[in-house]
Amino acid sequence: MEMIAEANVVARHEASRAAAAGPAAGEARASGGEFLTFKLGAEEYGIDILRVQEIRSYEQPTRIANAPSFIKGVVNLRGVIVPIIDLRLKLNCEKAEYNDFTVVIVLNVKGRVIGAVVDSVSDVLELQKEHIKPAPELDSAIDSGYITGIGSIKTGQGDDAGERMLILMDIEGLMSSAEMGLIKH
Repeated sequence: MEMIAEANVVARHEASRAAAAGPAAGEARASGGEFLTFKLGAEEYGIDILRVQEIRSYEQPTRIANAPSFIKGVVNLRGVIVPIIDLRLKLNCEKAEYNDFTVVIVLNVKGRVIGAVVDSVSDVLELQKEHIKPAPELDSAIDSGYITGIGSIKTGQGDDAGERMLILMDIEGLMSSAEMGLIKH
Protein backbone atom coordinates (compact mmCIF):
# COMPACT_ATOMS: atom_id res chain seq x y z
CA MET A 1 0.00 0.00 0.00
CA GLU A 2 2.89 2.32 0.78
CA MET A 3 4.37 1.76 -2.72
CA ILE A 4 1.06 2.74 -4.36
CA ALA A 5 0.96 5.95 -2.36
CA GLU A 6 4.61 6.63 -3.24
CA ALA A 7 3.96 6.01 -6.96
CA ASN A 8 0.96 8.33 -6.89
CA VAL A 9 3.01 11.07 -5.21
CA VAL A 10 5.73 10.69 -7.87
CA ALA A 11 3.12 10.76 -10.67
CA ARG A 12 1.49 13.93 -9.27
CA HIS A 13 4.90 15.58 -8.82
CA GLU A 14 5.93 14.81 -12.41
CA ALA A 15 2.58 16.04 -13.76
CA SER A 16 2.84 19.32 -11.87
CA ARG A 17 6.48 19.72 -12.96
CA ALA A 18 5.49 19.24 -16.60
CA ALA A 19 2.58 21.68 -16.25
CA ALA A 20 4.86 24.28 -14.68
CA ALA A 21 7.47 23.75 -17.41
CA GLY A 22 5.62 25.85 -19.91
CA PRO A 23 2.87 26.24 -22.47
CA ALA A 24 0.43 23.68 -23.82
CA ALA A 25 1.84 20.36 -25.01
CA GLY A 26 1.73 21.14 -28.74
CA GLU A 27 3.30 24.57 -28.25
CA ALA A 28 6.15 23.16 -26.16
CA ARG A 29 7.05 20.62 -28.83
CA ALA A 30 6.87 23.19 -31.64
CA SER A 31 9.60 25.16 -29.87
CA GLY A 32 11.95 22.18 -29.61
CA GLY A 33 13.15 20.12 -26.70
CA GLU A 34 14.21 16.57 -25.85
CA PHE A 35 12.41 13.61 -27.37
CA LEU A 36 12.54 9.88 -26.74
CA THR A 37 12.62 8.21 -30.15
CA PHE A 38 11.15 4.80 -30.88
CA LYS A 39 10.18 2.64 -33.82
CA LEU A 40 6.80 1.39 -34.90
CA GLY A 41 7.38 -0.70 -38.00
CA ALA A 42 9.59 1.26 -40.41
CA GLU A 43 8.65 4.66 -38.97
CA GLU A 44 10.44 6.50 -36.22
CA TYR A 45 8.47 8.53 -33.68
CA GLY A 46 9.40 10.97 -30.96
CA ILE A 47 7.62 11.85 -27.73
CA ASP A 48 8.32 14.50 -25.12
CA ILE A 49 10.89 13.06 -22.71
CA LEU A 50 9.10 14.73 -19.77
CA ARG A 51 6.22 12.25 -20.19
CA VAL A 52 8.49 9.19 -19.89
CA GLN A 53 8.82 7.57 -16.48
CA GLU A 54 10.85 4.49 -17.46
CA ILE A 55 11.45 1.91 -20.18
CA ARG A 56 10.83 -1.79 -19.46
CA SER A 57 11.17 -5.02 -21.40
CA TYR A 58 7.85 -6.39 -22.63
CA GLU A 59 6.09 -8.89 -20.41
CA GLN A 60 2.75 -10.46 -21.18
CA PRO A 61 0.06 -8.38 -19.41
CA THR A 62 -3.07 -9.78 -17.78
CA ARG A 63 -5.83 -9.48 -20.37
CA ILE A 64 -9.00 -7.57 -19.53
CA ALA A 65 -12.28 -8.94 -20.89
CA ASN A 66 -14.04 -6.92 -23.60
CA ALA A 67 -11.17 -4.42 -23.91
CA PRO A 68 -10.35 -3.05 -27.37
CA SER A 69 -7.60 -5.00 -29.18
CA PHE A 70 -5.02 -2.21 -28.69
CA ILE A 71 -5.39 -2.47 -24.89
CA LYS A 72 -3.26 -5.53 -24.20
CA GLY A 73 -4.16 -5.69 -20.51
CA VAL A 74 -2.59 -4.57 -17.25
CA VAL A 75 0.63 -5.21 -15.33
CA ASN A 76 1.55 -4.69 -11.71
CA LEU A 77 4.41 -2.18 -11.64
CA ARG A 78 5.72 -2.00 -8.08
CA GLY A 79 2.22 -2.05 -6.65
CA VAL A 80 0.59 0.17 -9.31
CA ILE A 81 -1.78 -1.44 -11.82
CA VAL A 82 -0.74 -0.06 -15.21
CA PRO A 83 -2.82 -0.39 -18.41
CA ILE A 84 -0.71 -1.48 -21.40
CA ILE A 85 -1.53 0.02 -24.81
CA ASP A 86 0.02 -1.44 -27.97
CA LEU A 87 0.73 1.67 -30.06
CA ARG A 88 1.37 -0.53 -33.10
CA LEU A 89 -2.21 -1.76 -33.01
CA LYS A 90 -3.65 1.64 -32.05
CA LEU A 91 -1.90 3.36 -34.95
CA ASN A 92 -2.71 0.57 -37.43
CA CYS A 93 0.84 -0.60 -38.12
CA GLU A 94 1.13 -3.49 -40.58
CA LYS A 95 2.08 -6.01 -37.92
CA ALA A 96 2.83 -6.24 -34.25
CA GLU A 97 5.43 -8.90 -33.49
CA TYR A 98 6.74 -9.44 -29.99
CA ASN A 99 10.48 -10.09 -29.83
CA ASP A 100 13.53 -9.27 -27.70
CA PHE A 101 13.51 -5.63 -28.87
CA THR A 102 9.85 -5.01 -27.96
CA VAL A 103 9.63 -2.65 -25.00
CA VAL A 104 7.07 -0.84 -22.89
CA ILE A 105 7.53 2.89 -22.43
CA VAL A 106 5.99 3.73 -19.06
CA LEU A 107 4.40 7.16 -19.33
CA ASN A 108 3.06 9.65 -16.85
CA VAL A 109 0.02 11.28 -18.46
CA LYS A 110 -2.02 13.72 -16.40
CA GLY A 111 -1.02 11.99 -13.17
CA ARG A 112 -1.83 8.50 -14.52
CA VAL A 113 0.75 5.82 -15.25
CA ILE A 114 0.24 4.12 -18.64
CA GLY A 115 2.43 1.69 -20.60
CA ALA A 116 2.91 1.95 -24.38
CA VAL A 117 4.24 -1.05 -26.33
CA VAL A 118 6.64 -0.14 -29.18
CA ASP A 119 8.94 -2.15 -31.46
CA SER A 120 12.13 -0.65 -30.01
CA VAL A 121 13.51 2.48 -28.38
CA SER A 122 16.17 4.29 -30.38
CA ASP A 123 17.59 7.33 -28.64
CA VAL A 124 16.99 10.57 -26.77
CA LEU A 125 17.42 13.52 -29.12
CA GLU A 126 17.36 17.25 -28.61
CA LEU A 127 15.68 19.10 -31.47
CA GLN A 128 15.90 22.83 -31.97
CA LYS A 129 12.85 24.75 -33.19
CA GLU A 130 14.34 25.19 -36.69
CA HIS A 131 14.56 21.39 -37.11
CA ILE A 132 10.82 20.88 -36.53
CA LYS A 133 8.34 21.35 -39.37
CA PRO A 134 4.59 21.66 -38.82
CA ALA A 135 2.48 18.52 -39.00
CA PRO A 136 1.12 17.94 -42.50
CA GLU A 137 -2.53 18.68 -43.13
CA LEU A 138 -4.12 15.45 -44.27
CA ASP A 139 -7.54 14.36 -45.48
CA SER A 140 -10.13 14.34 -42.70
CA ALA A 141 -10.40 10.54 -43.06
CA ILE A 142 -6.89 10.31 -41.59
CA ASP A 143 -6.55 11.22 -37.92
CA SER A 144 -3.34 13.24 -37.70
CA GLY A 145 -4.47 15.22 -34.66
CA TYR A 146 -1.82 13.60 -32.46
CA ILE A 147 1.07 14.50 -34.76
CA THR A 148 2.59 17.76 -33.59
CA GLY A 149 5.34 18.06 -36.18
CA ILE A 150 8.03 16.37 -38.20
CA GLY A 151 11.59 16.51 -36.92
CA SER A 152 14.49 16.55 -39.37
CA ILE A 153 17.65 14.87 -38.11
CA LYS A 154 20.97 15.06 -39.96
CA THR A 155 22.83 11.77 -40.27
CA GLY A 156 26.44 11.28 -41.31
CA GLN A 157 28.83 13.89 -42.67
CA GLY A 158 30.20 14.89 -46.04
CA ASP A 159 29.23 12.55 -48.90
CA ASP A 160 27.53 10.23 -46.42
CA ALA A 161 25.30 13.02 -45.09
CA GLY A 162 21.62 12.29 -45.05
CA GLU A 163 18.49 13.11 -43.22
CA ARG A 164 15.97 11.05 -41.32
CA MET A 165 12.45 12.06 -40.46
CA LEU A 166 11.02 11.79 -36.98
CA ILE A 167 7.25 11.94 -36.46
CA LEU A 168 6.65 13.96 -33.30
CA MET A 169 3.63 12.68 -31.41
CA ASP A 170 1.44 14.31 -28.78
CA ILE A 171 1.47 11.22 -26.57
CA GLU A 172 -0.37 13.02 -23.78
CA GLY A 173 -3.19 14.01 -26.13
CA LEU A 174 -3.43 10.51 -27.58
CA MET A 175 -3.43 8.69 -24.25
CA SER A 176 -5.86 11.09 -22.59
CA SER A 177 -8.34 11.14 -25.50
CA ALA A 178 -11.91 10.06 -24.78
CA GLU A 179 -11.51 7.31 -27.41
CA MET A 180 -8.82 5.63 -25.31
CA GLY A 181 -10.96 5.75 -22.18
CA LEU A 182 -7.96 5.77 -19.84
CA ILE A 183 -8.38 9.15 -18.19
CA LYS A 184 -11.64 10.63 -16.89
CA HIS A 185 -12.64 13.87 -18.59
